[in-house]
Amino acid sequence: MNSATSRGLIDVSHTVEDGMITYRGLPGPVISDHLSREQSRSHYAPGTEFQIGKIEMVANTGTYLDSPFHRYADGYDLSELPLTSLVNLEGIVVRVADSSARAITRDAFNNLEVKGRAVLVHTGWDAHWRTESYAEGHPFLTKDAADYLAQAGAVLVGIDSFNIDDTADGSRPAHSILLGADIPIVEHLRGLAELPDTGFKFFAAPVKVKGFGTFPVRAFAIVS
Repeated sequence: MNSATSRGLIDVSHTVEDGMITYRGLPGPVISDHLSREQSRSHYAPGTEFQIGKIEMVANTGTYLDSPFHRYADGYDLSELPLTSLVNLEGIVVRVADSSARAITRDAFNNLEVKGRAVLVHTGWDAHWRTESYAEGHPFLTKDAADYLAQAGAVLVGIDSFNIDDTADGSRPAHSILLGADIPIVEHLRGLAELPDTGFKFFAAPVKVKGFGTFPVRAFAIVS
């Protein structure tokens, strides 16, 4: 157990690195210096230097959060999401990592109290992160599962898979239903096996950007 875990803080997000591919077909981030330490020395007193970094990336990079604006033109964008939908959320982990089925149906959530909670679906698919297998045959939520979570009052839904939807289904029912109900989605989580089933608070706040629907987050949990 690392020191962060022993203090009750558990990071469940991926590290963003130069050139990293998150979603096949989208470019990886380009990370560089806008001002290098060497260049900065001419601007400051001797012995004083700074680095100013620059990153060019699509919003769907690493572990990221989808706001309703990602799917709906009149939905809340990142700047409009209330903090009450992003941080200090009572969390619950739903374990489906041992299932041989790709489709995660409503049955996975039966007899679980999801109202007012961040519902994190642990599929174990993060084991394939940054491999060719990650984009192939990934687990996903079915329409009936998304309907149930929306109707049952979940406040955020996260998954450690390539997509919360079956990417072969162009209608994207899970995105459409959850974001249509103003329920943010966090995709590409990692390390959910380290979390307890309940008894933790979940945090996934993106940068407050106007006119953006998606952005990376530093997702983490505080275990009580």
